[in-house]
Amino acid sequence: MVTKQIKELEVTKAKMVALEKSIALRIKKELAALPGKYGYSSLEDFIDALREAKGGKGRRGRPAKAVDKVKRRKRAVITEETRAGVKKLVEAGKTGSQIAKALGISLPSVQNIKKAIGLVKARA
Repeated sequence: MVTKQIKELEVTKAKMVALEKSIALRIKKELAALPGKYGYSSLEDFIDALREAKGGKGRRGRPAKAVDKVKRRKRAVITEETRAGVKKLVEAGKTGSQIAKALGISLPSVQNIKKAIGLVKARA
């Protein structure tokens, strides 16, 4: 009696596993066909369209197109002219952000230069 039910349970579990595999394969095929179904030639174009439809924002709040194609800017080379420019702009009363933008360097670079030439007090 109980052994018969256990065997039925095992057969049912095997059918369930086979059904899950079948469904997973079917979903995979349907997903692979989606870009073509909607007229896109590549998966990347389809994903970009989905991101735009979502609201244009990708990861970290950047526009969808910029997410995958972010170009890093080159590292700034800090020269004596750059240091002199920072000192001159500090004396002119400019903020760190304004100085960074004017000289094409980052705000942390501005802070480091100010510290190196003694324009910022060290933290106590």
